[in-house]
Amino acid sequence: MVMSSFFNENFKHLTPYTPGEQPQDKRYVKLNTNESPFPPAPGVLKVVNEAEAKNLRLYSDPELKPLKAAIAETFSVEPANVFIGNGSDECLNFAFMAFGGDGMAYPDISYGFYPVFAAVNHIESDVKPLTTDFRIKVEDYFGIGKSLVLANPNAPTGLTISRTDVAALCEKNPSHVVIIDEAYVDFSEEPVSAVGLTKTYKNLLVVQTFSKSRSLAGARVGFAIGDAALIQDLETIKFSTNPYNVNRLSMAAAVEAIKDQAYTFSNVKKIQENRKYTTEALETLGFMVLPSQANFIFVRTNKIDGGSLYRRLKEEGVLVRHFESERIRDFVRITIGSREDMEMLVAKIKGIISA
Repeated sequence: MVMSSFFNENFKHLTPYTPGEQPQDKRYVKLNTNESPFPPAPGVLKVVNEAEAKNLRLYSDPELKPLKAAIAETFSVEPANVFIGNGSDECLNFAFMAFGGDGMAYPDISYGFYPVFAAVNHIESDVKPLTTDFRIKVEDYFGIGKSLVLANPNAPTGLTISRTDVAALCEKNPSHVVIIDEAYVDFSEEPVSAVGLTKTYKNLLVVQTFSKSRSLAGARVGFAIGDAALIQDLETIKFSTNPYNVNRLSMAAAVEAIKDQAYTFSNVKKIQENRKYTTEALETLGFMVLPSQANFIFVRTNKIDGGSLYRRLKEEGVLVRHFESERIRDFVRITIGSREDMEMLVAKIKGIISA
């Protein structure tokens, strides 16, 4: 793609983030972007259709008070401890801007937007390699003289670090911010969320999203929880760029979604059960499956390379995610969908590797 001669020199060598593909050529079983297979909570559809659509002529609340109040109540914090973003991506981008002055550290295999946020904001990256078994070595981030961001569970591996690890990171980096990206934390069967630690550590910022467990990927709502001073830093950047960053419909939907915890965790339980089923089925077929705590699994087999498996599955009408990075090119990442989705996936894979 050719850029114009007017494009800012600072961005000419920028490599943008590549979202999961959204092909429109035919109907696919979509297991490539970690969306929920379940519809939003019943109250979401009601409020969007009946209460808010007629008010779209009006700007949204720039302070997002109803949603902050609902999140604060859910997580037992104060509204002053909550920041709302246009998706967790905006929360993370603002956090890079606010806290990356001395640089930002993150793993070599993690969410692909981290290096993009660093590059677009001219922030020095300190990239730490995962271990040979794809674990985060927390000691690598002790006393590094810069802020850090870790996805927990990590993506695309689905592996976690403990709350004890998060506490140690905060203690070993007292002059910098520790950002924990918990986009997938609700799917973990281990108690790893660091939200409770934000009351102890003033340098801890925890980011979550409505896109995964709360079935609102299309609404684009995320949030961060942390010390009130950190939140005010993010608010300063928000009000300097886009005060009305979350629209009326999305805010109303998110309020209803966060209130219906029973619905959310009923769906989470189904995902956990389907994850177990798929893991065991693929292991029976000879796959190596990392022990994921997310709503996806990361798998490989010596029977077919990752790129070929991705392409063959796409031909069969099933989308999964493949990455070209050298360390993980033999893997594919598979979103956990409905049981019907996963049974179809397993059947397609069985046919491909036995052909």
